[in-house]
Amino acid sequence: MGDARVGLVIEDDQDIRELVRTVLTQAGFEVTVAASGYEGVAAARRLNPDVITLDLGLPDIDGFEVARQIREFSDAYIVMLTARAEELDTLIGLESGADDYLTKPFRPRELRARVAAMMRRPRAAAPVPAGAAPAGEAAVGHSTSGAANAGAPTAGTAAATAGVTVTAPSAENGDRYYSHNGLELSYASRTVTVDGEEMHLTRTEFELLHAILEAGRTVRTKADLVRRLREEDYDVGSYISEADERSVEVHMGNLRKKLGDSVQRPRWLQTVRGVGYRLAPGGPPVEH
Repeated sequence: MGDARVGLVIEDDQDIRELVRTVLTQAGFEVTVAASGYEGVAAARRLNPDVITLDLGLPDIDGFEVARQIREFSDAYIVMLTARAEELDTLIGLESGADDYLTKPFRPRELRARVAAMMRRPRAAAPVPAGAAPAGEAAVGHSTSGAANAGAPTAGTAAATAGVTVTAPSAENGDRYYSHNGLELSYASRTVTVDGEEMHLTRTEFELLHAILEAGRTVRTKADLVRRLREEDYDVGSYISEADERSVEVHMGNLRKKLGDSVQRPRWLQTVRGVGYRLAPGGPPVEH
């Protein structure tokens, strides 16, 4: 398949399957379809797709289990397509490893826009050029999208005031390395370590952590973070639903679990109740 982007559609309804295939094909993907959960997991393992659309109501195993199995070996973006409008199903889907969701019936244009926003983010770790800072130095790089940073505090100013160690961008790759309370992140290599141990984050979790580190002690509202994931300007006034904000809460909860962070005594992710999140102060965790 060369360098073409690969899409995988896991859907048992033939009409919807063909609709999604058409949407992804028009968006430039080489698309494979699967009509069952087991077939979908096997195809994901074989193809290493860039994006997966996943139906929840499959005939053999449900979409939640399919997402969990795929997450064991793939960092593909997963968009759940579900006829279930209940918030609980959405939350379980996100906790299973999905990055986004759409409720059926959905508009093809919206699906294409969601996928396009995802694909603007780096997909996987890139090799760090010779001469770049070593893995032991934490990093948060600048997003390549102007929209992602519009209205955002400047990295190295907001972050520095929060006690984050920031290195200057290297001449080779322009990456910026941050280190805070034992956590290190590199945007160029897409790596995160905590006390020297590498963390395995989804791309959505990585982008959220990057946004919090970049902002330092400046509060990021949930709406800000939704727009960050959509690669939108912070002040465009686009509609953000309660479900969108709740999805950010779920992703942040998953991120906390992986980092081993505490809500009561945070090292990195501090909740500002009713508003959003900011970076915890430098030094020992502060109990709240």
